[in-house]
Amino acid sequence: MKRGEILLDLRILDRWDSELERMNAGKEGGRYVYPEIFIRLLGYMRMLFHLPYRQTEGFLRALRRFDSRIHVPDYSTIDRRVNRLDIKLDEKDYGDDIVLAVDASGIKVSNRGDWMRRKWKVRRGYLKIHIAVDVKRKKILALKVTDEKVGDGRMLQPLVEETSTRAKIAKALVTAHTTRKATSAILTQKGLSQPSRCTRTHPAELEDAYPGNS
Repeated sequence: MKRGEILLDLRILDRWDSELERMNAGKEGGRYVYPEIFIRLLGYMRMLFHLPYRQTEGFLRALRRFDSRIHVPDYSTIDRRVNRLDIKLDEKDYGDDIVLAVDASGIKVSNRGDWMRRKWKVRRGYLKIHIAVDVKRKKILALKVTDEKVGDGRMLQPLVEETSTRAKIAKALVTAHTTRKATSAILTQKGLSQPSRCTRTHPAELEDAYPGNS
């Protein structure tokens, strides 16, 4: 199963020396060791993946095994240099035609002890991921993590509220067991009438309903 991938444009390494030469021209005192374009990349990585500074340093050390040209700054240097830059993610305009699909799935925390649990019939809890997805653009607009005791209907309002701060929802698709009176009231407050219920939708059916989304 392909769970995801990260694409990094490391062509900035080709400009490493020339960028440092430009930054250090006429500079008094200690000279820069890491170019700004590299530090800016680290800043965006931290923001996108919510990495603390120590984990950012660890990520770079792992990445260096694939490209030895990468020089790894310590976490305190990353902290100091990143905070000098104004790094912001551009807010995308999602428009006012969002078709929102809301669902949840459970994941195990670890596989350790599965044999013992099956043998002695010991139940172990799991995490539950609640997501709200823009069906047309195939983008996750809101995500919440709970334990297995939290029902889908309980997390619908937080997901809709978070999505509403970023885009205008035109229609909502929810699982059949989520559509209740309380759920209908939540969506009605957002200008949506009775939500559409889904039991099991094949990807081809969504593509037929919303063509041109490849």
